[in-house]
Amino acid sequence: MRIDRIKLIAEMARRNLKVIELSEKSGVSPNTISAIRCGKNCSKLAANAIASALKVDVAELLEN
Repeated sequence: MRIDRIKLIAEMARRNLKVIELSEKSGVSPNTISAIRCGKNCSKLAANAIASALKVDVAELLEN
């Protein structure tokens, strides 16, 4: 699964969250979040956890 890195970065900025803060809220490791922000794939579980922590639907974060 691939989260759009720009959408993720924008959503984190809207909520004024740093990688470590998103990691704590989502339960996803900071390394995984950093990798996603660099364009790497992630598991469905990680994508759902990140979306939940950001209070958005996972579909809003996925690449088109």
